[in-house]
Amino acid sequence: MRISFFSTHAFDREFFDDANRSHGHEIQYLEARLTPVTSQLAAGARGVCAFVNDDLGGEVLTALHAGGVRLIALRSAGFNHVDLPKAIDLGLTVARVPAYSPHAVAEHTVAMMLSLNRKIHRAHARVREGNFALDGLLGFDMHGRTVGLVGTGKIGTVVARILSGFGCRLVAYDVAVNPECANMGVQYRSLEDVWKHSDIVSLHAPLTDDTRHMVDAAAIAQMKPGVMFVNTSRGALVDTAALIGGLKSGHVGCVGLDVYEEEEQLFFRDLSAQVIQDDVFARLLTFPNVLITAHQAFFTREALHAISAITLENVSAFDQGRRTGNELQQP
Repeated sequence: MRISFFSTHAFDREFFDDANRSHGHEIQYLEARLTPVTSQLAAGARGVCAFVNDDLGGEVLTALHAGGVRLIALRSAGFNHVDLPKAIDLGLTVARVPAYSPHAVAEHTVAMMLSLNRKIHRAHARVREGNFALDGLLGFDMHGRTVGLVGTGKIGTVVARILSGFGCRLVAYDVAVNPECANMGVQYRSLEDVWKHSDIVSLHAPLTDDTRHMVDAAAIAQMKPGVMFVNTSRGALVDTAALIGGLKSGHVGCVGLDVYEEEEQLFFRDLSAQVIQDDVFARLLTFPNVLITAHQAFFTREALHAISAITLENVSAFDQGRRTGNELQQP
């Protein structure tokens, strides 16, 4: 089956070529991000493989369908960038990778917490310049601190397990109680209580209409003064302007972000020789207490192996007229 891959990088080719040895699909790798303009590049393909920042809105889906595409294979768990009602209307099958390595994202989340707390990123830069002073690098013991987890699915559960080992007190908000977390001693609270009582807040929720900008000025105002805030989930869960306001006032003590609500114009590209045109993102970069990584929390060898294997199994299942259970919608 011929499938066009958008937003591909060298690491995609390495892992998908390896996984494809047992499937034999005809893969067209495209560096371009999927947009209404670049959708024409998939003409003649029966499937399209898209990443988190590709545009899968109604206009793009219509163009892909007109060009012969019948499968949208997501190499990600999130699907907020897909117009599912339009896909249903067009008769497109949409399949995703529901889980690849929750450990990858969870470990990156905790790494950001530790780096922000002990100022590892700042200490590294100082030592390289011959500055061995400790002023400004004071941290705190994670042991005994209250961490609020917003979302206790697979990733949130692994984060809870790691932090439990540190001796943290864990509170959480979710629409449903996860028995595994409850058995670990995680205390489920209202969202307002999580904001109010947490020394560290970590987001692990999906992006939906209900969760978009769930962290806004009102939510930040309810958080503890000096709160550490970490988001490795979806950028649009956070109103970035409100977060900047919290940083400027000092109410937010430090921030770790692996995602950003306008990241599709920035992440997964080398812009080191260019001026960043996003003024909001540029403002974030000016804070010494903000640590940003470019959507790399998923980026482990184990995760990439699982993503490539599951994605191509989804493609093969579609090609053979069977299901994997990873289909979000199938006519």
